Amino acid sequence: MDIKKLNDDFAVTGQVFPEQMQEIAGRGYRAIICNRPDNEAPGQPDFATIRMAAQQAGLEVRYIPIVHGAAGLKEFRATEEALQTLPKPILAYCHSGRRSSFIHDMVTESA
Repeated sequence: MDIKKLNDDFAVTGQVFPEQMQEIAGRGYRAIICNRPDNEAPGQPDFATIRMAAQQAGLEVRYIPIVHGAAGLKEFRATEEALQTLPKPILAYCHSGRRSSFIHDMVTESA
């Protein structure tokens, strides 16, 4: 898992898997944001599976899927709300971490 810390409260990574949730919690993260739509690629765990494993590890979760190249106002507002209400630090993921980084930067730059 290649985690890129954007600040003390937020980091991004590529696809995570259910068996990594304990490790993520052990690294001090308190919440997960999934920016990857279900069924984007074969073999990708769906959000329901991630949510169950994350909750079992004591992590809060949020599903804010962003179709590649199509982040809009809905995703912006959902991310803004998540950044205000989820416990920190937060780990967001998508395929590579780029969409998660992009939407985070959009929200924090507009604040």
